[in-house]
Amino acid sequence: MAPMYRFIFRKTDAEHDDDSRKTAALAALCFMLALVVAGLFLIKHLNAVSAVEDCLMTGRTNCATVVAIVR
Repeated sequence: MAPMYRFIFRKTDAEHDDDSRKTAALAALCFMLALVVAGLFLIKHLNAVSAVEDCLMTGRTNCATVVAIVR
């Protein structure tokens, strides 16, 4: 009975290929999600820096308290 048990639950090459494709797709999805989050953080940070620079360009001296209006 032991040899039969081994053959029943052994994965085929197609199942191994399918598992590796799923793993690669999941890794790519996580990488793309990380890139999107990093991009959104960068956009928010650059927007805040731009608001402070615009304030300084107008000649004001209290630009640290600039509140960005999000539309």
